[in-house]
Amino acid sequence: MASEAAVTESTPSEPQARRIVYCGVCTLPPEYCEFGGTAKKCKDWLEKNQPDLHEKLYSEEAVAATLSTLSLDAQKRAAKDSQKKEAKAAAAEAKAAETKAQAQILIKRVERNKRKYVTAVSGLEAHGMDLKKVAKEWGKKFATGSSVTKTASGGEEVVVQGDNSDEIFDWVVDVAGVPEANVECIEDKKKKGA
Repeated sequence: MASEAAVTESTPSEPQARRIVYCGVCTLPPEYCEFGGTAKKCKDWLEKNQPDLHEKLYSEEAVAATLSTLSLDAQKRAAKDSQKKEAKAAAAEAKAAETKAQAQILIKRVERNKRKYVTAVSGLEAHGMDLKKVAKEWGKKFATGSSVTKTASGGEEVVVQGDNSDEIFDWVVDVAGVPEANVECIEDKKKKGA
């Protein structure tokens, strides 16, 4: 009787929740990062943020234990697959960096009426900026209305009321970190009515 009471007191009556760590890069559990396209970045993130889990998954002993369960053919295939995935990820990363370096941001000052202007900015999404957040920030910064609108070509642009092209140019270069060579200011004479 006394031993049963001690057992029931030591074990919790309800199941306890497990704490699961998710990768900050691919949002998968670290055990499954190898199946995503960003295995190298995931490994670096795990080493920086979860060193004990990184040691458990990627130490020499863990890798050797995992490979020892495979046959020789499977080991060769696994090595080839990992090399292919790393090469593919590196190529995708290089391509993304190249497109980001070539992406242009166009700042257009468009005349609405005689002395009324709007400033339309396109190409921000290529540099990884969320257009709605940028529009909201500019609306607060310039104390004007700003919104995200669709263009005729199917893209999206941020439209800010007023002639804020110089301030927007400075913000894009200083805050967003876009090189000046990738930012172009254009002045349109008349906006066509719809």
